[in-house]
Amino acid sequence: MSRLEILKTYKIYIGGQFPRTESGRYYTPFDKKGKPLANICLSSRKDVRNAVVAARKAFGSWSERSAFNRGQILYRIAEMLEGRRAQFIDELIQQGLTKANAEKEVNLSIDRIVYYAGWCDKFNQVLSSVNPVSSAHFNFSTCEPMGVVGIISEQTSSLIGLVSMLMPAICGGNTAVVLASEKLPLCAVTFAEVLNSSDVPGGVVNILTGSTSEMAPTLASHMDVNALITSQLDDSLKKNLSVAAVDNLKRNYEFTADWSKPESQGLNYISDLQEIKTTWHPIENIGGATSSY
Repeated sequence: MSRLEILKTYKIYIGGQFPRTESGRYYTPFDKKGKPLANICLSSRKDVRNAVVAARKAFGSWSERSAFNRGQILYRIAEMLEGRRAQFIDELIQQGLTKANAEKEVNLSIDRIVYYAGWCDKFNQVLSSVNPVSSAHFNFSTCEPMGVVGIISEQTSSLIGLVSMLMPAICGGNTAVVLASEKLPLCAVTFAEVLNSSDVPGGVVNILTGSTSEMAPTLASHMDVNALITSQLDDSLKKNLSVAAVDNLKRNYEFTADWSKPESQGLNYISDLQEIKTTWHPIENIGGATSSY
């Protein structure tokens, strides 16, 4: 006798926990043959607000960690993803990729995390400066993270788009609320399981699944979200999100990169999510000598 397959229920990820959606709803994506893949939470606007609260709560401690420690944690994410390569490859194949392309995407995702792990304790030195001024002061400019970043993941990619948009945000000390690909959500929730076992503090990354058109406006208009990152959305939704993001003057970036290309990673993805803080430090003349205090 053939047995009835029990579909896995993929939960959302908020504040380091795996709750079911507050709405109690779910949806079922299908593969190319029309076979159901899993039960996926259909998150609500309340889930988005809860995720933003968790991200804001985690921001202080995450941004204050040493850059070297953040790099260690990102590298740990890569280690854990490496250990679960087979599962991610299988999920990508279920969602329509060939085995060769699935292996390529997982390998590239691991390498991209390692790339940003290496930048954690270096980008500030590259982007910061000592500025010339015509007064008795030292003048320093240095980077500080923006805060909570809303990320609407690449809709045509299950893993590499999410990794490429998320890693530069948390590398720079920001926390994130991620809306996973609506049609290709499997790897996003499995990636949350990787994050949960990788020393990433709860709330630093929050991942929601469901209808992008339902959740995105709430994320874009939320007054406690400091920046919004999108990739290849349809023109109507893109316009609505731009209007919604105006109220608190949040930065709104649209990435159009091909995430499989080398140029889709770089220092600019980190610097876009940094604020530049400039400090003036007076210099005192004592007996003809110059000193600072």
